[in-house]
Amino acid sequence: MYKHILISTDGSDVAQKGVDQGLALAKALGARVTLITVTESFPIYASAGAGWVSTEMANYDDIQKEHAEKILATAKHAADGLGVTAETLYVPNASPAEAIVEAAKSRGCDMIAMASHGRRGIGRLLLGSQTSEVVSHAPVPVLVVR
Repeated sequence: MYKHILISTDGSDVAQKGVDQGLALAKALGARVTLITVTESFPIYASAGAGWVSTEMANYDDIQKEHAEKILATAKHAADGLGVTAETLYVPNASPAEAIVEAAKSRGCDMIAMASHGRRGIGRLLLGSQTSEVVSHAPVPVLVVR
């Protein structure tokens, strides 16, 4: 049925539920997976008012890459423990929803598994939902885990 599942994670506890369910499904189906994490660009407005960027923020890309590598290593370890064939993909400086949809297309995935962020009401309206964006634009079925 599904042979290649794209599983997204941001390293949060909520996202881990999506990873766990996606890996369990992959194991049951004998599917391979691509584990993806995406980091957004440094927000320009964060330093625009002061006209400077702290030393830590000057290393933003390096910090994000290191964090992403840890997230993906944890997810890969879980896949290996289940005997699921997995590769990892880190996409820096991108919109998470756009990068997830593009990765599913370019890697030939036939399903996306991801967690819902769990927000409700006004928080969802104000902050938006990467999950909703993926569901709206994905070329393949999306498993949303709560």
